[in-house]
Amino acid sequence: MIQESILQFLFILTTTAAVWFFFKSMANNALVLIFSLLVGGIQAALVFGGFFENTKTLPPHIALAPALFIIPVFLLFLTRKGREFFLSADLKFLTWLHLVRVPVEATLYFLYQSGEVPKLMTFEGANPDILSGITAPIAVIFLYRKGNIKRIGLLLWNLVCLALLANIVSRAVFSVPSPIQQLAFDQPNVAVLKFPYVWLPGIVVPLVLLSHVISIWKLLRKPA
Repeated sequence: MIQESILQFLFILTTTAAVWFFFKSMANNALVLIFSLLVGGIQAALVFGGFFENTKTLPPHIALAPALFIIPVFLLFLTRKGREFFLSADLKFLTWLHLVRVPVEATLYFLYQSGEVPKLMTFEGANPDILSGITAPIAVIFLYRKGNIKRIGLLLWNLVCLALLANIVSRAVFSVPSPIQQLAFDQPNVAVLKFPYVWLPGIVVPLVLLSHVISIWKLLRKPA
């Protein structure tokens, strides 16, 4: 079994990689880094302050982790300049970002072995999300095609991988100790209540989701 400190370090690197890919997709806009550092810092502070240890509330305290990221992004989407900002994203880097789903799945597997997430959240269970990361380089190839092959290929890949994301997110949500827990009572998803794994629902998943949303939006709006 991999040493806990090494696994934590590798997951921090994975989170950093996700932020870096999105930063590159937005033409190195410093606001991406500032926002990610601010949100990640708040989430870490909440972990160390014991905020997520209370698992009896409704809505669950852990819901604040993704909310800190998603709500500001959603509000930005409501503005014209915000939509223009996201539409300027580079599809190539948005697609490469999904490579991080491979180390994420490896992390979940090792966390399962240490009893911190259920098997159903791993590729040994009912989570094939690792395929999204493995096929990301193939999806990038579509960027160098012309016409409808490029657009339709990327669109289908994003839609399938978005469905895979929805699958693991739903399993993770209903496996966390909370009043709405429905799964994995014998070995619940407690890793996300700890540092640095709080960044999985707090930063990595929102960035993966945002990358899919922007990519699909751009591809439906006009040919890539």
